[in-house]
Amino acid sequence: MRASLFCLLLSFSVAGGVFSPSVRADDLALTHCALFNGYENSVRTDTTVLLRDGLIERITDSDKAIPDGYETIDCDGNYLMPGLFDVHTHLDNPAAMRRALDSGVTTIRSASVPAFQDVGLREMVRAGALPGPDVVAAGVYVTPDLEDSIMADPRLAGLFHGVASEDDLRLVVKVNADRGVDVIKTRGTERAGRSDTDPREQVYTRRQLEIVVDEAAKHGLEVMVHAHGDEGARAAVEAGARSIEHGTYLSEDTLRLMKDKGTWFVPTLITMLEMNEEQYDHVLRLRGSHMVPRLEQAIRTAQRLGVKFATGADNYYDEQSINRVSLEVMHLVRLGLSPFEALQAATVSSAELLGLADRVGRIAPGYEADLILLPGNPLEDVMALQDVLLVISNGKVALKRIPFGLEAD
Repeated sequence: MRASLFCLLLSFSVAGGVFSPSVRADDLALTHCALFNGYENSVRTDTTVLLRDGLIERITDSDKAIPDGYETIDCDGNYLMPGLFDVHTHLDNPAAMRRALDSGVTTIRSASVPAFQDVGLREMVRAGALPGPDVVAAGVYVTPDLEDSIMADPRLAGLFHGVASEDDLRLVVKVNADRGVDVIKTRGTERAGRSDTDPREQVYTRRQLEIVVDEAAKHGLEVMVHAHGDEGARAAVEAGARSIEHGTYLSEDTLRLMKDKGTWFVPTLITMLEMNEEQYDHVLRLRGSHMVPRLEQAIRTAQRLGVKFATGADNYYDEQSINRVSLEVMHLVRLGLSPFEALQAATVSSAELLGLADRVGRIAPGYEADLILLPGNPLEDVMALQDVLLVISNGKVALKRIPFGLEAD
């Protein structure tokens, strides 16, 4: 299946599909940047960043000579910062990857897809066939009803009537591990986006979640847990979850436990806000009006207690949705995080959640060259994230909208 997916995606990109070839210069010099490096709450002006072989080689002042052989991009005083992370997304195709990349997202963590498309996309990026984002793959959801994923692997066929027993749970985790995922996604509570479910209802017990965490650990994998309701979320934290996704009804006691155990909070507020829009039925719009204030309160309480945040938009990056990490950052600031804290949630903190903090998430020598350029200072106004001028992923230019003027004849 991996080979066929690889051939399909490769033919799509080579045939002139949604991914146009990225600039493939090995060595780049980004000059006249105002630099926010992701880990210091300040901006360094008139900076040059040298990129070599996909990595950040050196940071220097722009009045220093550029070594021979570097292609130069004049940033014209605009603001350079690390690429954004979306650690909760369901994108599963090249066009969605392109939309994520164009919004400044250079690393994603999948929150499950029907049939291991995230694993295939990850391998395409690693092979250089797609410019990015880099993918941390979750594969198939460990959930009571596998629905479409029942056909993702022949070994899952016997689980058509549900996933509940210890053997069932371990099998789904093992199939995921065998297919090469990087993280396991499971469920603590029901969904919010269906009118026939109550998002507060717990679906797996603490013991069932402990089985998922135990089996994942055997394969060197950590577990992210969908949980809106407090009871299901607490069971997941007690079971050893790496992160709680959504967390709408988290109580202060559960948030304190998350702080004590180092469990991460990925609130995905932007997708909860979307439920209030007119395309949703009346049940979901009423539900959204109830859930949003409670999630906002959970975010405020988590911030006060020092719970660690990471950013996820919880969407498919399809043609209709405008959910973006940039908007999630904006709302985190609205709810009390400083711009620096919210930007860290979308960069260095998300990298830490994914276990990649020594490779990505900041602009420093030796780190992967995942960078975006903005027209304003994000430490002063995070709305600058809405207007990405330049995206560099793995050292290659994936989006370039500057300069705006025409060169003289």
